[in-house]
Amino acid sequence: MHFNEFLVSAKKVKSLNLIDKNVKFLWRENLYNKELETEINSIVINDEYIKNISEPEKAALGYAAVFIENECEWDGNMAENRGNLKCKILPALNLGYQCSNTHLEFLKRWFRNNETVLKELERCPTKPDGATEQNTFDEINIDINENNITVFFNGSGYNLRESETWNWTEKHYFEFKENELILIKKNISPKEHHTFEVTEN
Repeated sequence: MHFNEFLVSAKKVKSLNLIDKNVKFLWRENLYNKELETEINSIVINDEYIKNISEPEKAALGYAAVFIENECEWDGNMAENRGNLKCKILPALNLGYQCSNTHLEFLKRWFRNNETVLKELERCPTKPDGATEQNTFDEINIDINENNITVFFNGSGYNLRESETWNWTEKHYFEFKENELILIKKNISPKEHHTFEVTEN
């Protein structure tokens, strides 16, 4: 009996090429809140940009969102494993809840050879809005130049117990190489601290 080998089907994997761009991904606006019947300073995300976002860009933004709160609330009652924290950025990127398997496994795949990032992901925090101490984004911009991705953001925060606020900037530099993302370096500015007075009604 003779066996002949033959090819049933073949699919050519198309290599991923980034498109040069400079985009404002997130910013803040005063938006009307129906429940509170007043304007609230809220995060706005660039939905048009997300429609055609590449996976390396999504990974770079999803990494930044790990450590900075962005309008996070429990989806219903808090789950025992704290696995239902819904933030603003991750659902927009289709990455699920904060620190969920969907979120972290996606990042682990893209940063699979970057030990520093993988160790950071082990400490993924789940902090909802309303905490005594909080950080958040005021603006995020992403820049693509050939195989280089740069994420720049302005952040701010507060500590109600200490009556203190602060702001700072960060710039994360990534290289897209052989279907993975490499964090090259971070530039983080010193935080500018301010105090405020709490007034009683």
